[in-house]
Amino acid sequence: MAPGRADALAVTGLGLVTPAGIGVEENWQRVLSGRSCATRDETLSGRPTDFSCRVPGFDPGELLGGFASWQLERFVQLALVASRMAVADAGLDPLTWDGTRVGVVLGNSLGGAATFEEQHDTLRESGPAKVSPLLVTKYMPNMAAGYVAIDCGARGPSLVTATACASGATAVGTARDLLRTGVCDIVLAGASESALTPTVLAGLAKMGALSRHREAPEHASRPFDAERDGFVAAEAAGVLVLEREADARARGAHVRALVRGYAASSDAHHATAPHPEGRGIEQALRAALADAGVGTSEVDHVNAHGTATPMNDLIEGRMLSRVLGGRPAVTSTKGVTGHTLAAAGAIEAAYAVLAVERGVVPPTANLKNPDPAIDLDVVAGEARTGRIDTAVSTSLGFGGHNAALVLTAA
Repeated sequence: MAPGRADALAVTGLGLVTPAGIGVEENWQRVLSGRSCATRDETLSGRPTDFSCRVPGFDPGELLGGFASWQLERFVQLALVASRMAVADAGLDPLTWDGTRVGVVLGNSLGGAATFEEQHDTLRESGPAKVSPLLVTKYMPNMAAGYVAIDCGARGPSLVTATACASGATAVGTARDLLRTGVCDIVLAGASESALTPTVLAGLAKMGALSRHREAPEHASRPFDAERDGFVAAEAAGVLVLEREADARARGAHVRALVRGYAASSDAHHATAPHPEGRGIEQALRAALADAGVGTSEVDHVNAHGTATPMNDLIEGRMLSRVLGGRPAVTSTKGVTGHTLAAAGAIEAAYAVLAVERGVVPPTANLKNPDPAIDLDVVAGEARTGRIDTAVSTSLGFGGHNAALVLTAA
C-alpha cells in the first residue's frame, strides 16, 4: 500500500563532508560548478592509479578535538562531523532530546582499512607486542554508528548497513522503517567511507573499476560519456536527519524535502557486475515509486548512480530510459565528487534533497561526448533550473545490491 501524506518522512537536517567541501553550502556550490575534485594523491605516488578525491582541509583535531584525532579512524571522524552538522541543521539539541527515541543508521563497507594495513605491517615487522590495542575498534565498520550514538546520546537502535555502494541509500530506507513502525522519533541516517589505501585501490584497479586517465585526473571521472573508463575513488560522509513529517511540522522544523518512497532488491546474478538488463535496479525503482504512490511520468529529476564505468552507466542508463522515458533531468554527481563507495547513496540523497528544495539540477562533470547508446536527458555543462516536485536517487553495489529513494518537495 502506498503511503499517505501522514506516512511521509521529513528531511530536517543535512550534514556533508565530501571532496566537494565541508558543509552543505560549500558542497552544493562545488557540485553546481561541475568542477571535478580529483587530484594527485601523494599516498599513492608511484602507483598506476595515483589520484583520488579526498576531503580537503579536514583537520580532526580542530573539528573534533584531540581524542578523535588519534583514537578514531578517519571514516568515523567524517561521520561524526557530518552528524553534528546535520543535527545542528535540524535545530535539534542532543542535551534536551529523549535519547531512547533517537536512532542511528549509517552505511559503511570497508571500515578502518588504513589502520588494518598499518597494523598488519607492524605485526610483520615488529611482532604482536607492537600491535595497537586500538586495532579492532578502529577497524570495525560498526564504529561509525557506535561513536555517533555516543557523541549525541542516541540510545535507540544503532546499526551499520553494509550493501557496498548502495549502503547509504539502504541506511535511509532502514531509518524510514524505524520511524514508520514507531521505534524511533528521530533517526540520523547516512553513510561514511574512507578507504583510499594503496591496497584497496590496487584491488579496485586490478578489477578494472578505476579510471586510467591519469594524465589529467580532473577529467578522469566521466559519467555517461562515450570515453568513460572507470571511476575515481573518493571518501566522504553524508548524514540526513529524518523525522515523521507531522512531528517535524509540530515542532516548527524547516522541512527540506520528504522521503516518500524506498525499495531495495538483489540482482542474484554476479559478485561485481549488475544484471545485464538492469532487472534488479529496475525492480527497486518501480517498487520505490509504487511505495511513494508516484507514477513514472511524474519524476522530474534523477541523481543516478552513474559511476563512469562502461557497464554500469550503460545498464543503468538504459533502465532509466525504459522506466522513466526522456522526461527527467538526469545527473551523476560522481563526476565532481568521485565515487565515495558506501557513502555514495547518502551524499547523493542529500544532493537530491537540495535539488528538490532549490529547483536546480547539478551538471554531470566531464560529460563532453554523451554515449549515443544511452537515451537520457543528462544535464551537462551548467546547472539547470526549474521546478522539481519529485526526484529519484538510485544506488547499486557489489554483490548485486540495489536501492532506490523517492524524494518530493515539502
